[in-house]
Amino acid sequence: MPQSASFNVQQARQLLADLLRELVKDAGLDGKDLATLCGWYPSKVSRISTGKAKPSEDDIRAWCRACGAEDRTEDLIASLRAVEGTWLTWRRLERAGLRRSQEERLPLYQRTRRFRAYSSWALPGLLQTSQYTEDVLRTIQRQRVPLDDVDDAVAARMERQRVLTEGQRLFAFLIEEPVLRNTLSTGEAQEEQLEHLLTVSGLPNVSLGVVPVTQQRRQLPVENFWIYDSAQVNVELVSGYLTLTQPSEVKAYAETFTTLAGMAVYGAEARALITKASDSLG
Repeated sequence: MPQSASFNVQQARQLLADLLRELVKDAGLDGKDLATLCGWYPSKVSRISTGKAKPSEDDIRAWCRACGAEDRTEDLIASLRAVEGTWLTWRRLERAGLRRSQEERLPLYQRTRRFRAYSSWALPGLLQTSQYTEDVLRTIQRQRVPLDDVDDAVAARMERQRVLTEGQRLFAFLIEEPVLRNTLSTGEAQEEQLEHLLTVSGLPNVSLGVVPVTQQRRQLPVENFWIYDSAQVNVELVSGYLTLTQPSEVKAYAETFTTLAGMAVYGAEARALITKASDSLG
């Protein structure tokens, strides 16, 4: 598993720094020469070229211009944007409200054919009822989002659920048993959610596994994550949203999913745990 969000961002930033440093070498310059041409202090060049500081787009334009490599500018700016996209704080992701953050994921869902999702604290969005979604998003909105567009965000998430029944897609969901009892919704809303879970688990293209609390663990619970085909992983952390596309990292999450899947129960055993959780609401 990746060590942390900051570790992955630093890796991506270092790769960009290596590319910039190669431009300086290819141009027959050194750091002091580049600083003079750009009108910077030499320390700025040093920080960027060692990956300790992130350049701005204007910095990259100036760097390429000084190295006589303006044809590389757009590619390097694209690399910079990839670094920025690797890790998004919730504040940045949700700065325009919750609806937009829901809608922005729709193209990814539409092009994915195999979904794998693991949840340790809340049911995956594709399995949620409208009321459960509203309760979850309302809690999030009160905690960290000034704009109240929860109703629109709920509608966007419900629209996204169409991928469950449209096209040739496969879904494998893993949830920890305590998720069935988390009181994100209460009373009738929670009971409705668990009934819906039983219904969705019966779809022919859906596999639902529940990791029992009594299971001897070969893998500790981890953060919520989604795997989209074998191309991308998204991880939900306390402070933000992590996107991983490096094959080695996607593979690490896929292996973790396989281990967790081996600990889960399915079919009648999973339905029994869901029914037990529903009965406990009384």
